[in-house]
Formats: sequence, C-alpha cells, structure tokens
Amino acid sequence: MILGADISTSCTGFCIVNDEGAPVHFSYVELSKEKNFFEKAKKVKLHILDLMIKYPIDDIAVEDYLTSFAKGRSSAKTLFKLAKFNGIIQWICYSDLGMEATPINVNDARKTSSITVLSKKKTIETTKEQVLRQVKDQIGDLFCFPTKILKSGPRKGLEVTDKVSYDMADAYVIAKANWLEKREKAL
Repeated sequence: MILGADISTSCTGFCIVNDEGAPVHFSYVELSKEKNFFEKAKKVKLHILDLMIKYPIDDIAVEDYLTSFAKGRSSAKTLFKLAKFNGIIQWICYSDLGMEATPINVNDARKTSSITVLSKKKTIETTKEQVLRQVKDQIGDLFCFPTKILKSGPRKGLEVTDKVSYDMADAYVIAKANWLEKREKAL
C-alpha cells in the first residue's frame, strides 16, 4: 500500500491506495490553529505512525515542495516555510519509519493520474475544485469528502465543500501517481 501526503503547515492531507491503486483511506491533520512549527510536525508524525499501525504501508509519496515563484502566489517566506516543513516530514518518514518518501511534482502527478486542469480563462472552477471533481469522478462512491454548513453571511445555511477535502484529493493524486509509476516500472 502507498501512503500519499499533501504536506502543508495549515492542513496535511493523506490518502492510502491499495496494491490495485484504489483508495482505501482518506484523512487529514488540521494544523492551522497550532502556532508552534514543531508541534505541527509532531501532529503529522503521530498521524503517520497511527496509519502505519493500521495499514501495511510499504511506500510513501509526498507532494514535492514548490521551487519557483508564480505571479500572485506564495511569497519567498511562505515557500521556504513549506519547503522546511516538507523536509521535516520526509526526515520523519526516513528516521522514524525507515522509509524514504518519494517527492512527486504536483503537475507531473496530475498528468500521470489523468487529472486535467484548465486555465482560469477556460473555467469558473479553481484548480482545487477541478482536481477534487476529477478525483470524485475517478473513485466514484468509495468515499464522501467532508462538507460543512455555512453559519453566517449571505450564503448562511448553504452546504459547501470543506477545505480539507482539497488536501485529501491532492494526497490521492500523489498516491495514485506513485502507484502508476511503480506499475509502469514493473512492466
């Protein structure tokens, strides 16, 4: 089984795919309220250890950290913080689990997993919405992604996708891409 992780300091998403490439587990660790950087890493570590106890995971894949700037996106400070956190989680996998996590570029993972993202000019959906929709199409009714009811504002009472769903969908894409790449090498 492969554990895929979408590592972030606000919410880290997880997905485990079985030997046939089908998802068997989705979860996340909410980190936005935790202020201490190392406590965030500790929470992710404990979650991964728990998953290792529950599932026969033999490979770990993580979304590779961004290495360049994109207009209107993250600052240098944010990119550095994410890269540092990603490195710490990869180190935990290596030092505590004896497994070297495979970093996979998000765009390569999407392409490998047959996820197509249209430019903002061609759709009203955000990239995250496009990925989640296509992941749902691929896995069918195997899993219901979390939603929430808005409690205030003009859309009060409306059910919307919980933001953690996007992190779990990204983790699936990473796990699935790793599974497909391993299968291709085995052929």
